[in-house]
Amino acid sequence: MSNAGPEAAPWPGEMAIPPTAPVPAAAHRRPGIQAMWVGVSLEYIEFAVFFAVYFVARWHHPEAFQQGATRLWTQGGLCVTAVMVTGGYLLTRAIASTRDGDLVWGQRWLALALLTGLIYPLLKVLEWRWNLAHGIDASAGVFVVVYYYLTINHFIHASWGLMGMAWGLVRFRYGGYTADDHRGLEAIATYWHATDMVWLMVFALFYAFA
Repeated sequence: MSNAGPEAAPWPGEMAIPPTAPVPAAAHRRPGIQAMWVGVSLEYIEFAVFFAVYFVARWHHPEAFQQGATRLWTQGGLCVTAVMVTGGYLLTRAIASTRDGDLVWGQRWLALALLTGLIYPLLKVLEWRWNLAHGIDASAGVFVVVYYYLTINHFIHASWGLMGMAWGLVRFRYGGYTADDHRGLEAIATYWHATDMVWLMVFALFYAFA
């Protein structure tokens, strides 16, 4: 004969265990798109090779690297750092607004992130002009060669991030993101944050602690 209730009563002396609330599937979801995480991993492997070149060159030419930071436009490097970090913050605000269903402000935050990020190539052009005016070109020694080697590669990666933000605005325009599905926006932010982390390493090695 079956029990009268839907759940069997606990045996005497046995504590009843309250049911556990189900955890939303979104809580276990990796932000963004899996392919972007693969791309970020490959980016880090690529820059690991670049940084290996840096440390090998520094090992063989310690004096050139110790004196090299004093020759660079440090203020420009600081401004690039501020632009990268601010752009990352604005992207997180875009994701938060979109997740809350406020797509208008999600789009606005993304537009602000793109406008902020576009200051980066402008700063790099100004820096390169400053370098040439002060004789810092490819013939100025091993430190400068490695400096251009890493910073130009970072410039290329950051430019891809800016193109990703522009594409995100197009997606917003045509309803590509919703409160329930904004993985593409998360992927853009993931890539920018990864590129930001690389820049912090570049800034530390070339501008700050060389």
